[in-house]
Amino acid sequence: MSTVKRFIAGAVCPRCAAMDRVVMYEDEGQQVRECIDCGFRDVMATEPDTQELETRVNRKAKAPQATEAQPIRFYPNPKLSAKKE
Repeated sequence: MSTVKRFIAGAVCPRCAAMDRVVMYEDEGQQVRECIDCGFRDVMATEPDTQELETRVNRKAKAPQATEAQPIRFYPNPKLSAKKE
């Protein structure tokens, strides 16, 4: 049984910088990408070896801080009060 190799549209080879010359296929359960120009071959990791980075999306929200209610005092505008008199 032959291996089905598929071109990756827009992919650039990391070694020779050739565009649209990289193929992807599966070999013994591992994903492999290969450049057909220079022969560069890279086996892709199937399991992530790093933890997910903390971002504002996956960070746990902090509890909102309780604030005390404070009354607001309104003072009359002295310019408007002088015109009425």
